[in-house]
Amino acid sequence: MHKILLLLSAVFVSSCTWYFGSWDEPQGGISLEQAVASSDRTPAFAARDAARHPLQTLQFFGLRADQTVVEIWPAGGWWAEILAPYLKDRGQYYAAHFVSSHPNSPAWRREMAEKFSARFAGQPQRYGQVKVTELGRPDYWTPAPAGSADLVLTFRNVHNWMKGDYAPRMFQAFNDTLKAGGILGVVEHRAPPETSLEEMKQSGYVTEAHVIALAEAAGFKLMEKSEINANPADTADHPAGVWTLPPSLRLGEQDRAKYLAIGESDRMTLKFVKPILVAPAG
Repeated sequence: MHKILLLLSAVFVSSCTWYFGSWDEPQGGISLEQAVASSDRTPAFAARDAARHPLQTLQFFGLRADQTVVEIWPAGGWWAEILAPYLKDRGQYYAAHFVSSHPNSPAWRREMAEKFSARFAGQPQRYGQVKVTELGRPDYWTPAPAGSADLVLTFRNVHNWMKGDYAPRMFQAFNDTLKAGGILGVVEHRAPPETSLEEMKQSGYVTEAHVIALAEAAGFKLMEKSEINANPADTADHPAGVWTLPPSLRLGEQDRAKYLAIGESDRMTLKFVKPILVAPAG
């Protein structure tokens, strides 16, 4: 019997989070608003909320406190400081970090992953039972058990995988990790539609069409877009690419006031679903 893709079923499953109670009710833990507003967050991280819109972004992706959530390449833990405490009592947070155990991994990646693990996996009272895994080349493609995740999140990472020519493999890992009906949330620096592949790799800005194509090739369907993280002041044509803008400010004092006035990059916010395969009756 042939299977068909029943996207409406997947949309219904993921949309239930909007109707069966509020995802940010404490119910034995803290609310999402409390997690974002927590005084335990690093002050320098919280200072960037105006550019990253954590509450609205996570609500858009349908985050709930009872979910299994996988964050891809959490770096220093900006989002982990929100996600781990929020999921501590009722859910499960996986941090799929840089590969640190392979001898060819760059030293800075190993150090960052080890520092992250020591902090977040070493404070269960604050962050719960955080599970730190490895994801990336050469052969670390299991960020969490297959079919276990309700939500996979990645923030400003796609350009890195493109530069290393393994973006398709990463998106396939996300699909493998998600349950049927699960959600992939992507935030990425946004390039103008006519930008070439080589320009994307060099600038750090990626077209929406390219991200959507990567996701669809891995079996996802685009559910919804949001302009939560848009910045119309960003022209995406800076001398040092996206790293010209804050927080990197790669040009140092050169035109610093100009780039501070622009602010952080213009970003797409895309919500994908892993469709449910349903066998037709009869």
